[in-house]
Amino acid sequence: MIRILHTADLHLDSPLKSLALRDPDMRDSVQTATRTALVRIVDTALSENVAALLIAGDLFDGAARSAKTAAFLVTQLDRLAAADIPVFYIKGNHDAENPITGEAALPANVHIFDGRGGKAQLPGSDIWIHGVSFRDRHAPDSLLDKFSAPVADAINIGMLHTSLAGAAEHDTYAPCAVADLQGMGFDYWALGHIHKRRIYSDAPWIVMPGIPQGRDIGEAGPQSATMLEIVGGAITLREIPTAAVIFQNVDLDITAHTDDDQLRGAIRTALRDNTTPDCTRILRLRLTGQSDRHWQIMRDQAMWTETARSLAQESGDVWIDKLRFDLSAPSMVKNNATDELAQIMQAMRDEPGIAAKLTDLLETTLSELPAQARADLLPDPDALATLAQELTDQGTAQMIALMKGTSE
Repeated sequence: MIRILHTADLHLDSPLKSLALRDPDMRDSVQTATRTALVRIVDTALSENVAALLIAGDLFDGAARSAKTAAFLVTQLDRLAAADIPVFYIKGNHDAENPITGEAALPANVHIFDGRGGKAQLPGSDIWIHGVSFRDRHAPDSLLDKFSAPVADAINIGMLHTSLAGAAEHDTYAPCAVADLQGMGFDYWALGHIHKRRIYSDAPWIVMPGIPQGRDIGEAGPQSATMLEIVGGAITLREIPTAAVIFQNVDLDITAHTDDDQLRGAIRTALRDNTTPDCTRILRLRLTGQSDRHWQIMRDQAMWTETARSLAQESGDVWIDKLRFDLSAPSMVKNNATDELAQIMQAMRDEPGIAAKLTDLLETTLSELPAQARADLLPDPDALATLAQELTDQGTAQMIALMKGTSE
């Protein structure tokens, strides 16, 4: 059996976006998570005696890299060199602008494909690795014409950093269709660029390994690298966990929990049930369902948020990034003055005149913000009205919760 480890999009030293950075016990693991992911990849390569490591682009996150980052990378690659494990590396869009990833900066066991494309034989085998690097940060056209034909009677692996036919939240780079890759005659395509793991084809294998370390809640879930196992020309795959920090979305239905003790117990159980060994977990916890204590819970959102964070700290490796209250309110019947006033408030929320005044007030308030902050909040023409509606809904719910939570 020959094993080859495939990864991409390490984005070394890319900052993780999380309020967990405020916690001194979490800060170090969060700040160094991308480095830890690389260490885990190298550890796996050594423990499983792989024949090669493939890095399909975006080893770095941008142009400005410190000497400390370079030294860390070289140290890890030297560990592979000491075990005679070659590394095959193509530059992605982030690497193309990086000043420290030249041939002379990395150890001799690292083969860097250039923008003209090329191929290299894996020593002692009939396996050929083909690759093309980005010349510049932008690659608007397909790079497939830079690949040479597959070597006959051998296993051919192609390395390409590509958005394929397009992917949400990813810029279009080196576009091509899955059918184009299938027609190239290669046995395995080691892709990079899209941060979500996906196997597009198994004949031939076309694999996007995903980012080995998620950087925010948008890259939630356990992340991994992909291990190829080659026996007699047949390729099988398995996932290798790599993430040091895992972002998770956790839903908790609290319909059946009728008092504070039960709710605290349910939160504690939800945190315990989402454990992952050797990982820091950053959770976005969402309370759902319809509770008899709906209005008291909505009134006391700040208290429940701090309670959840306190319960998370009991485990030592969990941080509640956000607690969301997506609870269904019980049917509102006008039993008293508070109920009647709450219904009036809900009806007023949808009045066109009030909505217009709130939108004008919000626009005036936002005009005081710096231009970039305003652009982040209002990315498109419809964003102002949407934000005004969201704030109105939140404010109405909070006012009703204060009234009904106290009265009940």
